[in-house]
Amino acid sequence: MLKEKALAVHTALLQFYGEPLWRNPLPAVDELISTILSQNTNDVNRDRAFDALRRRFPSWEAVRDAPTAEVVASIRLAGLANQKGPRLQKVLQQISAERENFDLSFLKQMPLEEARAWLMKFNGVGPKTAAIVLCFSLGIPALPVDTHVYRVTGRIGLRPAEMSVEAAHPHLESLLPPKTYYAAHLNLIRLGREICHARKPNCPACPLKMLCDVGQAIV
Repeated sequence: MLKEKALAVHTALLQFYGEPLWRNPLPAVDELISTILSQNTNDVNRDRAFDALRRRFPSWEAVRDAPTAEVVASIRLAGLANQKGPRLQKVLQQISAERENFDLSFLKQMPLEEARAWLMKFNGVGPKTAAIVLCFSLGIPALPVDTHVYRVTGRIGLRPAEMSVEAAHPHLESLLPPKTYYAAHLNLIRLGREICHARKPNCPACPLKMLCDVGQAIV
């Protein structure tokens, strides 16, 4: 029953928004660093910080080996730079120590859960960050659950209200076919940003109002 509802939600969003397309895929290590920078900030500041980092340093090796203060200064726009700078340097150090380069395409040969676990062993890489790298850079089916996806799926009734964000990842993945994860993630985010706002959801305008537990109660 819940799987049928999840598929109906996905279909309704496709009809409302169409097939979404995100920016051109970044190399996996670039996506990993970008997503670490995105934590607790918005997309604009993330992108500005990422671009500043790439302008300041010619390679990921240079970022890895740079004085931490220089890395922190480069990513100041992303916020929490004193935490993110050392964190991303440590991730780069660990990857290069294990792999001798920054090519993460080997993850494509792993089963999903092994690839996810490999990424999540790094400090600061949780299930959302891992899923973003897997889905958007490597084409491995994983469903990232950000604040919008978490809020919207809770209101719709696709997950228990008390379920944690971490637990929501495997739960929501179990409800949808893997081929839908990319579009479902992007369309749920768009709905959360444009209609299903955190404080005042615009339920009358929502394409999911007849499928949504909260929407039906309000409308």
